[in-house]
Amino acid sequence: MELNVSTTHRAGHAVVTVTGELDLYTAPRLQQELAALIRDRAERVVVDLGGVEFCDSTGVNVLLAAHQRLADQGGSLALAAPTSTVRRILQVTGLDTVFTVLDAVPAFDTR
Repeated sequence: MELNVSTTHRAGHAVVTVTGELDLYTAPRLQQELAALIRDRAERVVVDLGGVEFCDSTGVNVLLAAHQRLADQGGSLALAAPTSTVRRILQVTGLDTVFTVLDAVPAFDTR
């Protein structure tokens, strides 16, 4: 399975939409996208995980590293709409207390 990653910018937030399987082979695609946002000094990043069917430790580590790098430069990373599979991984690893986990992608005011 492949991983699709796209980014939109809304009201000062970068929303990264991820669909497919996030694993050892596909995680570099997400890592590149997040690294570009970090390099561009993004302050607020929301990763929409609503379309992620599978996530292994490599995918979790990509998210965790981006979270830390953004925090180090004064930014934030939130995870939105994780599927039940991804939410369970976050709970079992205790990372649901590290990440801000949102039930849905916020409806950002575009005015």
